[in-house]
Amino acid sequence: MAGGAYVALSGLRTRFEQLDRLASDLANFRTTGYKTERSTHAVAERPTFDAALQSAIDVSSSDATVDFSAGTVVPTGNDLDFTIEGHGFFVIDTPGGPRYTRDGHFMRSTDGLLTTTDGLAVRGTDGPIELAPGELTVESDGTLKANGVIIGQLEVVDLEDYSQLKREGPSRFVDQSGASPTTADVKVLNGSLEQSNVSMQERLAELTQVSRSFDALQRGISVLMNDVDGRAITELGRR
Repeated sequence: MAGGAYVALSGLRTRFEQLDRLASDLANFRTTGYKTERSTHAVAERPTFDAALQSAIDVSSSDATVDFSAGTVVPTGNDLDFTIEGHGFFVIDTPGGPRYTRDGHFMRSTDGLLTTTDGLAVRGTDGPIELAPGELTVESDGTLKANGVIIGQLEVVDLEDYSQLKREGPSRFVDQSGASPTTADVKVLNGSLEQSNVSMQERLAELTQVSRSFDALQRGISVLMNDVDGRAITELGRR
């Protein structure tokens, strides 16, 4: 296969990966607390392959990075919906350890605990938060009150290195660094939710660009292969 075809094929592979990422962003456009991912391309040198087939360059995708910028805050009127203003995360207790999220859409479990929609306990500064009957209010530091009586405080933390956060589901992350989180200096509100930070216009524009690039690479491979086939038929015919 001609060296140019290898380069074009590696380019197609990266476009497939870009399309998968864009599809995930578009599918989670309305997912609470979802954070978009961004990636770039890198050149992969292949000296051994170059010596054999004169094709030293591959196009590859570099590691994707999650964009943790804040999304739009939308009022919901639900007392159990919470928003963080500033850098920080709610802490969720899972069987695999603590997980971090900006998705503050919580609920009351059958045993009265504050949980996520999939039944995992939302961590307070003193452990799980047991909700009491009555009107629920929240102080700016995350302190929860029912009818004016303190029932707990949401644990809101910040992490030193966001690049060590690995996505688990649309809006939940695990910290792979092993570093201890710090208390976040933020403001906590209830009755509202932070939406995803996906820009629909930006993603549609990028989707158009990637699709056109994909088509161009396909046409390039087709031309290259037709050229190779034509030259092979010509040379073999002469022999």
